[in-house]
Amino acid sequence: MPDRIFNFSAGPAVLPEPILQQAKEELLNFGSSGMSVMEMSHRSKDFEGIIAKAEAGLRKQMNIPNDYVVLFLQGGASLQFAMVPMNLYLQGNPVDVIHTGAWTKKAMAEIEKVAACRIAASTEAENFTRLPASDEIRLDENASYVHICSNNTIYGTQWRQFPEIGEIPLVADMSSDILSRQIDVSKFGLIFAGAQKNIGPAGVTVVIMQPYLAERAPRTHPTMLQYRTHIKSRSLYNTPPTFGIYMISLVMDWIEAQGGVPAIEAHNETKAKLLYDTIDASGFYTCPVAKQDRSRMNVIVRIRDGDETLEKKFVEEAVAAGLSGLKGHRSVGGIRASIYNAQTFEAVNALVDFMKDFEVRNG
Repeated sequence: MPDRIFNFSAGPAVLPEPILQQAKEELLNFGSSGMSVMEMSHRSKDFEGIIAKAEAGLRKQMNIPNDYVVLFLQGGASLQFAMVPMNLYLQGNPVDVIHTGAWTKKAMAEIEKVAACRIAASTEAENFTRLPASDEIRLDENASYVHICSNNTIYGTQWRQFPEIGEIPLVADMSSDILSRQIDVSKFGLIFAGAQKNIGPAGVTVVIMQPYLAERAPRTHPTMLQYRTHIKSRSLYNTPPTFGIYMISLVMDWIEAQGGVPAIEAHNETKAKLLYDTIDASGFYTCPVAKQDRSRMNVIVRIRDGDETLEKKFVEEAVAAGLSGLKGHRSVGGIRASIYNAQTFEAVNALVDFMKDFEVRNG
């Protein structure tokens, strides 16, 4: 569409244009129902088909083992920071956290309200410009579980290989890189992700878990905050975010049409390489993240190692050029390009062209 810009927002993020077009066409009348998805009962056969299709698509694309459950919840990843320890904490057994930035910090603040929490490794002293090496991770062998954030949107780091933790359940916040690459789901006890980056629109949170973990929770917890409640009701205990789940079903179709997650991963690698190669070839732009830990989803850029005046000018001129969402997170500043699954090569190429032109004019 000629009036659409290139959107590099960290979330809610760009969605595949064909999906938006399909949702537009079906907005007033889904199938032969005579109503919008936003109007239909979540107990209806039409919606039961939608949520079943969304789950089946997610299971196929992530190769989720049959003995795992898939839940579509509300409250975002932020609610999961509390809900996970409420359900998985074993009294007297600490929760180990590998601290890699703002999102693990927020998770720890919630864990500490209901459980004993300890930091198993941290790179805070280096401003989270890298991830902990395997020999820096000190786990408690009796830990209830280990919490990690697979991709840090603010600092631009991403686990390429997940830490080996033995028999302890591994819990991963995958909000910003789920479905962006192939992973072995069986290595995790629980995965959660806000939908608004790679899965669909804001409002849905996906939880993928081994159901036995839900039985750790005391039955005295509030009903809505027990995973067993949502497992038993297949995500229909209360009214779920129906339109968001419908959009997830469409996104799963789109991923399948691209060639599945392997093709998505290759596309993401190509986009990220173009952008990082441009940065590394320049004496004007820098990326503070250690090369081995650079994210393929969120690329952090500084100009002359932090010239805030030029960075502000860059962002303002980029907006005028039709490149939106490039301002770095307010806590760290700089420039950030989020290049999630639906971000096109055309958009990244346009950004690279703008960067080169800006350097010529301001270098």
